Amino acid sequence: MLLECKIVYKGGQGEIIEKKSRFIATVRPVSNEEEALAFIEEMKKKYWDARHNCFAYVIGERNELARFSDDGEPGGTAGKPMLDVLLGEELHNAAVVVTRYFGGTLLGTGGLVRAYSGAVKAGLTESVIGIRTAGVKLTISVDYALLGRIQYILGEHKIPVLDSVYTDKAEVHCLVPAAGLADLKAELIEGCSGKILLTEGESCYFAEIEGDIKILES
Repeated sequence: MLLECKIVYKGGQGEIIEKKSRFIATVRPVSNEEEALAFIEEMKKKYWDARHNCFAYVIGERNELARFSDDGEPGGTAGKPMLDVLLGEELHNAAVVVTRYFGGTLLGTGGLVRAYSGAVKAGLTESVIGIRTAGVKLTISVDYALLGRIQYILGEHKIPVLDSVYTDKAEVHCLVPAAGLADLKAELIEGCSGKILLTEGESCYFAEIEGDIKILES
């Protein structure tokens, strides 16, 4: 399991113009190849009148599946440069289609590479990108006298608090990155001299998106 990876949380669309040719890049998160292919077909139908709908996608925690197509452009001038941008940005589970409306002027090999690469970058700029983190939901139960200490430790480690319940004890529900779970638990136990109850819940993925914590499906 990859503990952290960069993902497209919400896709976007960007456009550039090169010598009157329009390059429209549409970016979308995908979880498998079936979703990627369906997205590509959707874009081809939407932009049915365009000369080219080139694509690239990467799928898997280690980008085990990477595909691209020049869709009629000279070999190596569109799909591969588009894929290189996705890989260069270290993105996972992402697809992009760049639609070209020909403007009447040939761009040459170098011009096409720059245009398709630039279009993908424009599309990513309009997308919401985040770091997907493998985490564990942790419930902390302590006496009220120790609550301040717990809050301090969680704050020092920037641990997201999901909820707090106050009954005869203080109960804090938080989301801990899997990579730091053991160390955090040890520090909490030491900081409270063992007078603490820690209960691990379900594992999940989460990301901080525009200042908010989002729990992800995968």
